[in-house]
Amino acid sequence: MKKRVKQILALTLSVVLALCCLSACGSASPDSSSSPAVSANPSDNTAPAEKMKVALILPGKKDDVSFNQAMYEGMNEYFNNHQDEVELKVVENMYETSEIEPTLIEYAEEGYDVIIGHGYQFTEPLVKVAKQYPDTYFLLGCGVDSTTNSAIYDVKLEAGGYLMGVIAALTTKTGKVGVIGGGEGAEITRGHEGFKAGAKSIIADIEIQEVYTGDWNDTAGAYEAAVSMYDSGVDVIWHSGDGIGLGVVQAAVEKDKYVLGNVEDQKNLGASNVLSGLQYEWGMVLDKIFSDIKDGSFTTKTGEDKTYWINIANGGLSMTDLNDTKGYLTQEKIDQINTIFEQLKNDEIELPSVEAKQG
Repeated sequence: MKKRVKQILALTLSVVLALCCLSACGSASPDSSSSPAVSANPSDNTAPAEKMKVALILPGKKDDVSFNQAMYEGMNEYFNNHQDEVELKVVENMYETSEIEPTLIEYAEEGYDVIIGHGYQFTEPLVKVAKQYPDTYFLLGCGVDSTTNSAIYDVKLEAGGYLMGVIAALTTKTGKVGVIGGGEGAEITRGHEGFKAGAKSIIADIEIQEVYTGDWNDTAGAYEAAVSMYDSGVDVIWHSGDGIGLGVVQAAVEKDKYVLGNVEDQKNLGASNVLSGLQYEWGMVLDKIFSDIKDGSFTTKTGEDKTYWINIANGGLSMTDLNDTKGYLTQEKIDQINTIFEQLKNDEIELPSVEAKQG
């Protein structure tokens, strides 16, 4: 019996010694992905780098199938690829200008490294607050002004609008098309002028009806404008903004007419009536912006505006699939659309020049 006990004690002691040796030698399991990273130099006790704190402030809902959703998805794409580097906060429905400035100040005071105001109504308050917090980086969506520590990201919507005008003119049976926008300013104005130029490149004397509701969230106003256009003989409308798009698509469905979407693929809103549209890819421009922040090339000299663009040429702006449920487009016309898209991609078409304005 004593011999058996001695054998057990000897075995136990050998196991303990083996475990101690493994611990002292720093042995790890093959799957150590969940373990905190350690320095290859045992004498280096430097703490892990702090994550960059980013606040994305949206004027609308992150699932609006339009302007806000595109940026939310682009930011999420960047975040998912850099979770070990970035901490993300998303704020929705910050639409009223009077609420924007205190919100920007709040996140600057909380120590956020990058604050994004997604919309040109952020222009005045963001530039003002950026000057008060020179150590914070500010990003302004489709705005018209910047400081040394802020920059604009924007879209060459004149190219996209041109393409939508071409599609509308090739599709219409009545020779009447329409375009409906929210606020009149920045990329929206450029997009509308592009739409007119594109439509006229196909039919020189085409009738183009245009309405600005003055408010991107005016779904009812956009709906009424679209119904009025359709009742007057317009059979294709392109819309260019946020909540108004929901109203235009609703009118198209009720009147069984065609509508061209913007920013996000909106066919799920009207499977038989959304003919095509534009898709924004903000993820690619965010990669460039954050790369510049990291390497120190983001900041600019006083009085120098810095803008990061998405467009057809760099793949940040694309056309959603044609969905011609009524059979209005012949193969020849479809080929013409694709050819013009390639020409826009190669900067081979002269587009209207419109000076940005804040509305």
